[in-house]
Amino acid sequence: MTLRYPDILNLKQDSLVFDYTDRETMLYALAIGLGTDPMNASELKFVYEKALLAVPTLATVVAWGAGVSTERLGVNYKMVLHGEEETIFHREMPVSGKIIADSGVVEVYDKGEGKGALVIRQTNLRDAADGALIATLNRTILARGDGGSGGARGRLPDPHAIPDRPADKRVQYKTRPDQALFYRLCGDRNPLHVDPLAGRNAGFERPILHGLCTYGITCRAVLEHYCDFEPKMIARHSARFSAPVYPGDTLDIDLWLDGNTVSFEAQVLSRGVKVIKHGKTELR
Repeated sequence: MTLRYPDILNLKQDSLVFDYTDRETMLYALAIGLGTDPMNASELKFVYEKALLAVPTLATVVAWGAGVSTERLGVNYKMVLHGEEETIFHREMPVSGKIIADSGVVEVYDKGEGKGALVIRQTNLRDAADGALIATLNRTILARGDGGSGGARGRLPDPHAIPDRPADKRVQYKTRPDQALFYRLCGDRNPLHVDPLAGRNAGFERPILHGLCTYGITCRAVLEHYCDFEPKMIARHSARFSAPVYPGDTLDIDLWLDGNTVSFEAQVLSRGVKVIKHGKTELR
């Protein structure tokens, strides 16, 4: 199969139903590093069922498996990379419940023959009880083997611009050597994140951490340093993935606050790589 534009825009996957409990909510928080200090009352409320709260980016895993598959997109699966993630929160993420996921393809931006194509897929999560929209997930993949297949004629949207000044804050989180083993229990069981052979076959020295785990850690940074751990303050969270993180790496996250906008980038100083670029959180 090959990517066919504009037919790809007609691909849909609607009305998939998912259930999750407080167990999945606490597991996700643990998987992105919350709860390491059992005496930290602010973190405890994300990992303890008493007055439990959900980290907003839980939305990225509670309907794992929803979304138009890469097979249906017609792209070369082996040449696909997760490029960007954006999550829009229409209401506070419930700590448990039944949700309905409706998915489709928003747009394709063709970078040209040999340069790949950007495919933006969207999934809307609704509360099964009242039909109200909870969150919208916009997931961009880079289909490196599908450039020249056609796409939007309009200009590719510019990435969020990071302020031209030193960061207002730099925060540091050390990932655990076994962090990918925890995170994969949230849904993404790609062997790339656990099997050394799969990691080497993909061109990495060892298994890599899930990009969405790093994404969740950046949300944690904003939640901790600009929201006083109040999830309802986060209205939108987006980032571009620029390099892999290995479990055990230490993440240095730079943060800038301008009005209701938090800009952020993340790097692994020990390897001299920037792993998250053009990060943006909109606060309520």
